[in-house]
Amino acid sequence: MRLRTRLSRTAPAVAAAATLIFAGSAVPAAVAGPAGAVAGTTATAGDPVTHDENERVPEGAAWTQTYFPSADGAELHADILRPAHLGPNVRTPVILSIGPYFAHAGQTGDEGWDVVGPSARFRDFVDGADLMANEYTFVMVDIRGYGGSTGCLDWVGPGEQADIAAAIEWSASRRWSTGDVGMYGKSYDAVTGLAGNNLDLEPLKAVVAQEPLWNMYNYLWSNKVARPNLTGTPEAYNFIATMEPMVGDSKRYAKNARYEERHPECLVNNLSDPNEPDVESEYWDARNLAEDAAGTDTPLFVTQGFIEPNTKPEDMELFLDNHTGVERGWLGPWDHVRGNDVSDGRLAMGREGFFDEVMRFYDEFLKGVEPGVEDPAYAIQDNTGAWRAQDTWPEADSSTRVRLREGAYVDDGGPRPARSAGPTVDQLDGWDMENAPTLAPSLAPSLAPESRAAGAVKSSYWTWSAPVESAVRITGTPSITLDASAVGDVLVRLWDVAPDGRATMFDENAALIERRGRLSFDLKSTDWTLAEGHQLGVQIGTINDNSWNWVPEPSGNTVRVSGARLSLDLQDPAGDVATQGEEAPYLERYVAVNSKTLSGVGRGSFHLGISHS
Repeated sequence: MRLRTRLSRTAPAVAAAATLIFAGSAVPAAVAGPAGAVAGTTATAGDPVTHDENERVPEGAAWTQTYFPSADGAELHADILRPAHLGPNVRTPVILSIGPYFAHAGQTGDEGWDVVGPSARFRDFVDGADLMANEYTFVMVDIRGYGGSTGCLDWVGPGEQADIAAAIEWSASRRWSTGDVGMYGKSYDAVTGLAGNNLDLEPLKAVVAQEPLWNMYNYLWSNKVARPNLTGTPEAYNFIATMEPMVGDSKRYAKNARYEERHPECLVNNLSDPNEPDVESEYWDARNLAEDAAGTDTPLFVTQGFIEPNTKPEDMELFLDNHTGVERGWLGPWDHVRGNDVSDGRLAMGREGFFDEVMRFYDEFLKGVEPGVEDPAYAIQDNTGAWRAQDTWPEADSSTRVRLREGAYVDDGGPRPARSAGPTVDQLDGWDMENAPTLAPSLAPSLAPESRAAGAVKSSYWTWSAPVESAVRITGTPSITLDASAVGDVLVRLWDVAPDGRATMFDENAALIERRGRLSFDLKSTDWTLAEGHQLGVQIGTINDNSWNWVPEPSGNTVRVSGARLSLDLQDPAGDVATQGEEAPYLERYVAVNSKTLSGVGRGSFHLGISHS
């Protein structure tokens, strides 16, 4: 069958990612193991270790480690940081992080530490938020199969969800816990926070999730089209799970860390299970966090980059619509960064005070402290670089369903200059959720002139809006419905086209046309403003062979498209309420790479504007 063919052809391109070289991976300076570090003391469950005894322990903290059970016999390892100035039985709220990146040796590879100690993954948070001085306990749990925990890797499936539940309940039940638990994370351990929300457990009072996935399927597939990391990402997590323990780790920790040596089926299944292309399959249904959020109400603070090249804003709006509790968010045009990260000497998101706002959020919902500052529910930056405050997201002033023109394209992988320019094996190497390529190469080759006879069908066709009479923002999640005449791949892209023809691609998604007839799918969520006089360009065509987002399998068919409709939510920027913040540095780099001067831009077959009726 066609999908089996797709996988067999995908494998050679990505299977080489099985040979992962993490020793050379970039590790943040704050995390890298210090050369020649002084000897340090290793903690046990009943013998806390401070910074003076082990430099890996944050100042002001006392570190212990322990184990507790999860479902189906898995044993979970936890590192615990308690305020050193408090007695062992003084109760504090608990902030929990759980995921694959907390091994003593390093997050995604050996970081060169000389002494055993707690992971430095969120040392920036512990120090930057004065977590110990503010009298919170911070718990880092190795999810099953990683670090000092046993069990088979499960990619946020039922097993890992059981671990998350066990970690929340365990953290709430300790003698040093008030019973109120928050979760904190970025990337994978942001996903575990969303999963924690979905479990609807009474002790969980707040979740901070930076740059998560909203549905695990979308990281490896798009509407049955494989992504280039389909094999590389499971291989990366297999590598992380099989990292050697440190020489100074306890026998129990070391035995647990080598669990996969005794259970090689764990690694085999982790590679094979995600090869299911159907989002409605049992495997992916169990990992559809957006659907599972229906009716949940844990207070939630999220960040999401709309042009994020890694954990993209897919099914984001569905999750937030299904979630009924308090929501806070920073949303904007950045990449896979934390709220406090710095890029080129500037804040990577462009907004000050991330840790301050996070702690006001935790204080309110874990300690009952009324905040002295009124933070906006959502702080949002669009492509103009300006920040605005909103009560929710998205806020649409109008919705429209525009008719796109009929057309045809050849599903051939794009014009010849676009080919053979996709990600290399080295770039696919180590593609876990923290180590994805940061920026794809220029889109210009995919728009190169096509050497075809006059009147011949090309690799894509376009529909143009009329120039907008005043600035209009496309917000929320665009979706498309179309009738296709033949099987093949289809890629839909949205472009912001200036009067001089300079165009920036700002949204896209792909799908497999399995059979002739009707097809509908969402694009990524977006928040992009078209300036006065600009046009929206809608490109429908083949998936280019240079794609960094998908592995195309061109059918060679001529696909005729009819009945196409594009659904958009629109917002009038004139009603924006400004809030503090600067432009994210990534935006300029993204625009440079994703822009091209187009020729032959049409006058427009539909109008975009705000209808207040």
